[in-house]
Amino acid sequence: MGTELWMVVAVAAGLGLLVALAGVWVMGRLRTKSIGVMLAVVVVVAVAATLAGVVAIIMKMIIEGPVKDFVLSVVAVGGLVGLGVAFVLAKRVVRESRRLVDAVRDMPFVAPQGLPAELQTIANTLEEAYARERALEGARRELVAWVSHDLRTPLAGMRAMAEALEDGVVSDPETVARYHGQIKLEVERLSAMVDDLFELSRIHAGALRLSRARIGLADLVADTLAGAEPLARAKGVMLTAEAAETVPVEADAGALGRALGNLVVNAIRHTPSDRTVVLRAGVDEGMACLSVTDCCGGIPDDDLPRVFEVAFRGEAARTPTADGGAGLGLAIAQGIVEAHNGVIGVVNDGPGCRFEIRLPLVSG
Repeated sequence: MGTELWMVVAVAAGLGLLVALAGVWVMGRLRTKSIGVMLAVVVVVAVAATLAGVVAIIMKMIIEGPVKDFVLSVVAVGGLVGLGVAFVLAKRVVRESRRLVDAVRDMPFVAPQGLPAELQTIANTLEEAYARERALEGARRELVAWVSHDLRTPLAGMRAMAEALEDGVVSDPETVARYHGQIKLEVERLSAMVDDLFELSRIHAGALRLSRARIGLADLVADTLAGAEPLARAKGVMLTAEAAETVPVEADAGALGRALGNLVVNAIRHTPSDRTVVLRAGVDEGMACLSVTDCCGGIPDDDLPRVFEVAFRGEAARTPTADGGAGLGLAIAQGIVEAHNGVIGVVNDGPGCRFEIRLPLVSG
């Protein structure tokens, strides 16, 4: 009896394997067909594998006569029931899939409800992606309009001064020197604007390449302080720093220095003369923390979540100014920090606001 059992198992397994391989081949050939066809193939494979086992039993003459007919009838009925259930299920899946396709074709896209779990997840993900894309497209349009305006203004002034110099409208040395100085200033501003736009495009394209190394935040704060000191002195703003001795992070010193520098420059521009901008570096809740606190008067609560948006131009956040740049410093800082697996945020703090960068600490 034991030998016959193993023989039946071996034959059933062999026939079942052949049926399974045939089913996989058919599924491969029909991979672009309807889900209903796929489900029907699955049921047919299951029934065929069961029949293979029955055939194996019959071959060993374990069951015969009327019993054999009963077994085959039961298997046939089970197969038909399985095919019917597969047909109903496939019909529903196809119907719900068509609902999802029709919703995708409609604009704006709104995720239909009541779909099977997997399709509902896809629909919700698509709705979130469409919402992000609309927001980005709106921001791009605003940015193009904004930059076009900010390019036209200095270009118009430069053209007017160049024409005046060329036509001899101005000839006294003092005015000529002033025009030359103003043209140089506008060229520097346009150059800074182009640099900011190029950097932002690299960040959005995921093309920002970082050369990471172990650095200390105290050194980064000292370098940023030295670079921003001339602007602070010209504005009459006092710069101070409070940095812990050793706060190690893995970062690109140049990129992270630019992000911190953008925050400091933004703080100086919006801080009145004779007030203070404070840089701090330390450890907070297991994270390396860089902060820049200014005296800008604060940012409206409704605007706080938007200050890092490319096209946001809130008065307390950033606006293009005559001292250079396209006003994209905060958006660039956010991109650089996130590329370092860090987070950046802003809160109102006392007479101004506090921008904060948090980065993973380096152990050891």
